[in-house]
Amino acid sequence: METPDNNNNRVSCTLYLVLANEGTGGETFQEDDPALLTEEDLFGEVDASIWEDSNGDLAVGVGTSGKKSYAETARMFKLRQNLDQLDSFHRQKEHNVLKAREELRICRQNIAELERQRDAVEVEIDQQQKDADNSASVFRLRAQHRRLCQELQAEEDLEAHVTKTLREHELELLQVEVELGRFSLLREEVQEEEQAYQALQAQRGAARLQMEDAAALGLQRKTQRLKAKKEAMLKEEEDRCRRSKGQAQASRKKAAVFLKETIKSLHQKDVEEKQQSHELVQKRMQAVLSLKSNIAATQERLRAQQRRAVAEAQRQEQEERQLKEALEAQGSNSTKHMYQQKKLQEFQRKKEEFEEKQKSNRMDIVAKLLLEEESLERKKRHQASMLLPPSVNKDKMRQTRSRKKILQSLDPQPAKTKEKTIRQESALSFSSSSSDQEDLRECVDLEEEQSLRESLAQPEFTGLWDQTHQVDTEYSTTFQSRAARQDMTLLPVGKPTAPPKKVTHGKELKGPPFISKPEVVAFKNFEVGQTYRKKIILTNISYIINYCKLLGITRDLMDFITISFQPPGPMSPGMACEMQATFQPMINKDLEGEVQFMSAAGPFSVLIRCTIKKCDLAVDSCLIDFGAHVVGQNISRYITLNNRGALGTNFTLVPVDYLNPAETQNLTQSPAQVQAQISSQASSYSTQLPNDSSSSVAVSDGQGSTASRASGDHNAKRESGKPSVKSEQKQSGVAEAGPGGVPSEREGAHTLEASREEASSVTSDITIPEGREGHVGPFESVKLEIVFKPTIPGKAKLDFNFQFSEPSCAPIPVEVRGMVVSVPVWVTQPSIDLKICMFDRLYQDTIVVQSRASTALRLTFEVCPALRNHMEILPKTGYIQAGASFNAQLKFIPRRSLSEDAKRFFDSQTSVLEVPLALNVADQVRPVPFTVHAVVTSSDLQFDQTEVDFGHCSIYESVKTSVRLTNLSLLPQDFGFLEIPKFIEVQPNEGFGTLLPLETLEIDLIFSAKKAEEYSFQINCKSGIHRDFPILCRAVGVHPLLELSHSLVQFGATAIGDNSTAVLHVVNSHTSRNEFSHAVPRVGRGPVAPVGPRLFSFAPPENSEIILTPTAGRVLPGQRCLVQVTFRPRLGEHEVREEAARLLCCSEELRLQDMERHRGAEADGGKRTEQEGPGKHALKEKNSKVSISPKNDSPFQAPNPADIQPGSDEYAAGKASLLHSFSQRYSRYTIPCFVSEGDSPQGDPLTGPAYSPLNTLYLELLCPAVRPPLVVTLCNDQTTIDFKQVAVGQKVVKQITIQNISHESLDLSSSVLDLSGPFSLLNALRRLCPGGTHTLVLAFTPALGKKYREVMEILTHRMSMELRLCGEGVVPVVTCSHQESLINFGYVLEKESATYSFKLQNTSSLDVRFSVLLDSQALRRSDSLPALISPSPEGNTQPTVGTQNFSGLSVFSVTPIEGSIAPGNSRDITVTFLPDHESLHYSDRLRVQLINKHTVCAIELRGAARAHTMYLCGGDPLTVPIDALLPLPSWGNSELKDSESPPLPVLLTLRGGCKKGAMSPAVRELEVGCIRTLQPVAKKNVDFSWDSLPTLQQKGFSVEPSKGTVDAGNRRTITVTWTPPSGLQPNEVVQVCAPLILRGDDTEVYNVTLLALASGAKD
Repeated sequence: METPDNNNNRVSCTLYLVLANEGTGGETFQEDDPALLTEEDLFGEVDASIWEDSNGDLAVGVGTSGKKSYAETARMFKLRQNLDQLDSFHRQKEHNVLKAREELRICRQNIAELERQRDAVEVEIDQQQKDADNSASVFRLRAQHRRLCQELQAEEDLEAHVTKTLREHELELLQVEVELGRFSLLREEVQEEEQAYQALQAQRGAARLQMEDAAALGLQRKTQRLKAKKEAMLKEEEDRCRRSKGQAQASRKKAAVFLKETIKSLHQKDVEEKQQSHELVQKRMQAVLSLKSNIAATQERLRAQQRRAVAEAQRQEQEERQLKEALEAQGSNSTKHMYQQKKLQEFQRKKEEFEEKQKSNRMDIVAKLLLEEESLERKKRHQASMLLPPSVNKDKMRQTRSRKKILQSLDPQPAKTKEKTIRQESALSFSSSSSDQEDLRECVDLEEEQSLRESLAQPEFTGLWDQTHQVDTEYSTTFQSRAARQDMTLLPVGKPTAPPKKVTHGKELKGPPFISKPEVVAFKNFEVGQTYRKKIILTNISYIINYCKLLGITRDLMDFITISFQPPGPMSPGMACEMQATFQPMINKDLEGEVQFMSAAGPFSVLIRCTIKKCDLAVDSCLIDFGAHVVGQNISRYITLNNRGALGTNFTLVPVDYLNPAETQNLTQSPAQVQAQISSQASSYSTQLPNDSSSSVAVSDGQGSTASRASGDHNAKRESGKPSVKSEQKQSGVAEAGPGGVPSEREGAHTLEASREEASSVTSDITIPEGREGHVGPFESVKLEIVFKPTIPGKAKLDFNFQFSEPSCAPIPVEVRGMVVSVPVWVTQPSIDLKICMFDRLYQDTIVVQSRASTALRLTFEVCPALRNHMEILPKTGYIQAGASFNAQLKFIPRRSLSEDAKRFFDSQTSVLEVPLALNVADQVRPVPFTVHAVVTSSDLQFDQTEVDFGHCSIYESVKTSVRLTNLSLLPQDFGFLEIPKFIEVQPNEGFGTLLPLETLEIDLIFSAKKAEEYSFQINCKSGIHRDFPILCRAVGVHPLLELSHSLVQFGATAIGDNSTAVLHVVNSHTSRNEFSHAVPRVGRGPVAPVGPRLFSFAPPENSEIILTPTAGRVLPGQRCLVQVTFRPRLGEHEVREEAARLLCCSEELRLQDMERHRGAEADGGKRTEQEGPGKHALKEKNSKVSISPKNDSPFQAPNPADIQPGSDEYAAGKASLLHSFSQRYSRYTIPCFVSEGDSPQGDPLTGPAYSPLNTLYLELLCPAVRPPLVVTLCNDQTTIDFKQVAVGQKVVKQITIQNISHESLDLSSSVLDLSGPFSLLNALRRLCPGGTHTLVLAFTPALGKKYREVMEILTHRMSMELRLCGEGVVPVVTCSHQESLINFGYVLEKESATYSFKLQNTSSLDVRFSVLLDSQALRRSDSLPALISPSPEGNTQPTVGTQNFSGLSVFSVTPIEGSIAPGNSRDITVTFLPDHESLHYSDRLRVQLINKHTVCAIELRGAARAHTMYLCGGDPLTVPIDALLPLPSWGNSELKDSESPPLPVLLTLRGGCKKGAMSPAVRELEVGCIRTLQPVAKKNVDFSWDSLPTLQQKGFSVEPSKGTVDAGNRRTITVTWTPPSGLQPNEVVQVCAPLILRGDDTEVYNVTLLALASGAKD
């Protein structure tokens, strides 16, 4: 086995060989030398970055000297790396020598200390031996003396080992120093080469600097030319503006004439519309009366059906009761019989349902097959009709008849029964099969329209279409052949043929020899006239030296693409060259082609794709369902139009009801054909639909507006051709929603009027108040409001289409649905328009109230208190009869105090009065609202302020102030700002424009101070009738004390989680107070600021994405201070929480939909029954009633976004959703920079300098944020990896997964972690494809008990992701309650057990895992036998592992053997002693280890087993402390007699003292014990007795007691005292034997041999 030192020696030897080879210029490694190849990983090759940076330098070196080559330069870098490695080996060896010397010094100090303690103990022993009475102290001191001797011996051994190690380290250090001396010349040579290399780098830098200076000079000249060109263009633009202004004035005069004619025609049209509306009101009143009678009849019919259903249910219940009584009377089990009958009926019902379902499925399949066959035949006939004249469709008739026959054969039931079955199935499973029926119906309608067009679209002149088709075919064929020829003629004539496959080093080249980066050169969203450039890198991936030659490009790109490519010459594998593609588009069209190259390995090409700007439009929802609402409510929903493309477009909302059949048919045509009709549709739609909220209210009435009446007639015509089933369903739905009334049998008298009224409610109740026309820009979204104002009971719907001005965009259909519930009383005209009113004049109108109730009701009109002096309704209270109308008179006299009395209802800016009134109906909780509109105004142009104070304005900034200009007249007026100063600017449109009636325009006045002075001036606004409206302006120009090098910073596109940095300077240019030589800092005409240092302080917004460093500083005169601005985009917590709440709501909605679907399926299966006739009809009525009833609301409540905490799963899901859907975000920040008036006072540092707001500078930041290409998944989207607390030495591994959410592949790399730190990356990074994921495996292994933090960056070419690693190393502290090193179980009976428990206490702050190990188990695993005798530290001969059980099981067992301890808790460890045979030498060692291999405690386990209850302990050992491998025969066999068993020998040695002729007695002890057992034995206690006591007494021995009894579980001590007799010589041995008899469950005899000796020597 190799030690670490040997390993280091082997590495150093290898390093010497490498240096020797490098110095001689030979090969470094040989492929056939495996020893050297294993060390290659220690050094590696030259770093790739060094190669990249030094390629150009090496080439220059070759061109200048001709002596230095790539190999020599690489050798220089390799030698420097190896010499650094050798120096590090030298430092390591020096460290090892110093460490060994320190250990040797500490060891010698310990030896000296132990020798001093040993001498002191020996002196104390001599002193204590003089006192004969203090024997306990002597024994203690002797034990301490032995321990000190053992420690001293161990320290001496350690000293010898450390000395040997020190000599080895010194020898290795000397060897390394010798080798350093050998390579000193080589080191000098490397230093000279490095100096030459650095000089070469300096020369190349100087050459680059010269090139940059030349390029800067050229750029400056180009800028000057562009500036001159721009000035010429500005002059031309001014001339063009003057000409256009003159043309505009002439056209304005002509427009005034046409405007008068238009107003006159509008007045005439209003009169005609009023007359038509009056006629429509009469018709609708008649329709409402007929509808009321139908509702009453339907309700009465439903009541009768319900009563019949209740009677039928009672009859069935009575029959069941009678049947049950009859069965019980017969003695049979009625419950079982009825249960069997129900099961049988249910089985029959399911069987019939299954058969019907099979039939319907077969019919659907056959119908679909026939439809597909017919569509194929139609396509074939259509293709044939383009070449041949149309013929009679006999095949069509034949197929139709065959189809009917097949359907009749599959469904032989009668037509009526079939119709009933279909209606019932549709009623039962409407929700599940509606989509399939609609798809089938649409398919059939489409095919019928196509067949109709094929049959009717005949040419006027035969043969004309055929010729056109032939011409088109020939043209398309010619175009395809021409394109094919273009692709085939890419390469020039005489091009080299492709070489055969080449095999290099046994490897065959597959694929192209070169790869390009990027693989596809894409010019996206280009504009005609612009120039785009792309840089392409071609890399040689073949196994040979290759070349690259440009052949050409395709003809489609030849006029637009310019390739800049210089052949690089021969290229080694892995080398790359550059190419530049310049794209100058001349046409707005998608282009695609290739750039062809030739190489030694064959041709290859690079794909180029150019795409124009396009629109990608979509809406968030194509179906908006308002649900059920009461008449008069106002509900709004929003729909969002998203443009995901780079091209903006104009959109128009066109309802389907306003499209004529020709326009509806055009929706299926191409977008180019539809575009021609958009403008006309938009204009007609804008005139028909209202433009504001008030007009939309008027349209929602439907009984007093022209637009709603026209739409109602139009919808009635469209609905008249539909089946009667739908009309019945609609009437039934309305009947349920309406109140009860007088029953009538006229159900179908007014079907046309009811359908017309319903069609009117379809379109008039749902309106789009604003935003029907607009513009959606690139990558923008537009939110539109849809308002539902129910007016007529029934179903309301509105279908409209988004049509776009871009021809390539297809219309997007949107459906809006709602249900209206009626009220008994309503106002026929809920919006009363009094037109334009004047002050102090009387205006009257009639309020008509209708009632559909069956009783008379009391009405009360309420007018708000603020308008009681201006408005009155007579009478205030009245009664309306059943089914009648009530007329009230409205009187309106506007006073001059209207603006003060009715501030809530009167808008002083627009002079519009909108008064909401209410009609209270008795016994009706909700009042009936209606509104009164009026306009009270005057004619004038008015500014909201006549004086404008711009305040203090810096010469580096501009101040903008807005004023509002209002046209109070009812006619449009022209205005313009004339003769304005040069330092003021008026926007928009340079201060010119036209104001419409009652229009308010916001005018921006922009002031830019040229110098520091006070400004006071006046600007005039002149109207079209030559009226002047002046505005007085004041301002003060300020020259700040400091200035910014850049007041505008525009960051590049930064990904979320990444950061971008910009640098600017704060400049103090104030060095002189001479105001005549240059501009000086001052406020207006105030004093000049003194010269001195200035303090500045930036105030960035809190919790923003901007970080400024430093935010404050001090700038000396004539100096500048650098400021770094960092942009770190991130997602807001509020946005993340809202997204998380939205995801929770979506998941709950999906869950409810699944539950509803399952519930509907169960209800569908339970509603079908076996019976037909009346029972079946009743079930149908019941099911129809259940389907009409409203659904209960879900108990789910939307979560509050504020309750979602960061770090939760919901928060992580919301953040991940936002990151995946994030497109881009553009933020703008304006950060003030406050400047002090002077330096900070030196006397009082606590008093800060004075900051003036007049000298404040402003920094504007433009911050675009984009979606990150990399995100963290499966880790709650957290970039902080917390390993928490980890035990020192323990290794914890965590994984984090990153995902590529971009559309391109990413090459991943990472920053280097601290090599001596605890964090490490265990796996390598790889290339991530779009959508791919990669798991990073990170390990944390703390070496010390402290907190660790480190940042690792995941780098890509688009962003760098920071992963914060943190963890805490904790030293585990576990203590054992058993402080001693021995657990002695004493004596037990064989095959009985004894237990002992101790605790492990965890006082650390983390969970600690532990394991309990036994030496006997370790020996058993190592398959080796223990030594018979191994000395222990105490000096005895007791082995660590003693006698074991014969069964093979361990005699000592521990529970538990492993586990974990929580912080602050403890764990009980139980040790059990269970021997299976008799032995006195059971022993083992128990060790508790932690997971980091730290040993908490080591405890020795001992025990003895006896076959009988008595035992004797004490005396000197006579045998080895371990049993033989084979069991010995037991002397206590019950088959032998007591007289035949030999006595057991016991030796007891006594040593007396002899000093100065006086003998001192010696004392020894023996113990007799009795084992407590639960087994039945003959005798529980033990008796002992001595024989031959007189013989003992003759030799001077005395025994006390000589006999006695020992109880179970106790011990008794026998004291043997020897008093040397007189005349005994020193060192004379006295020996005597005496038997000791023990009687318990058996009798044992011990032959005790007593040896006595009187000695005068020391122990």
